[in-house]
Amino acid sequence: MTRPVATAEEMKAFGAELAGLLGPGDLVVLSGPLGAGKTTLVQGLADGLRVRGPITSPTFVIARVHPSLSGGPALVHADAYRLGGELEMDDLDLDASLDDSVTVVEWGEGLAEGLADDRLEISIERAGDGDERTVRLRGVGRRWSDLAVN
Repeated sequence: MTRPVATAEEMKAFGAELAGLLGPGDLVVLSGPLGAGKTTLVQGLADGLRVRGPITSPTFVIARVHPSLSGGPALVHADAYRLGGELEMDDLDLDASLDDSVTVVEWGEGLAEGLADDRLEISIERAGDGDERTVRLRGVGRRWSDLAVN
């Protein structure tokens, strides 16, 4: 699935919409260049999941856990930008909370795929000089085979 997103507000709304597809045990791997809107998308996911915020880029703390405010799954928001490889990803122990949480890894392409056989891969690219972005979703594994995200 490919979707154009024109503004930051639309990116947040798209994230909130995607949250309706997510549940405990889901892994989302985000990729895209600096400033593409990855954290903005996660802010929308957090709104849709109704978790405690604020949602900010976890670049320097590497990972944050945002508990649910509504009895749903927590949001584990990680940033692999500063990680040196798969061993450092393993050191985060994201798999310890994976079954109970929605886990989102920014800059996770090439590092986070080993956390789960089933995952939603989202890439965000700038669509020109303005604010418009192109968001591509790709479901991997049986969990996503019946959903219209491929």
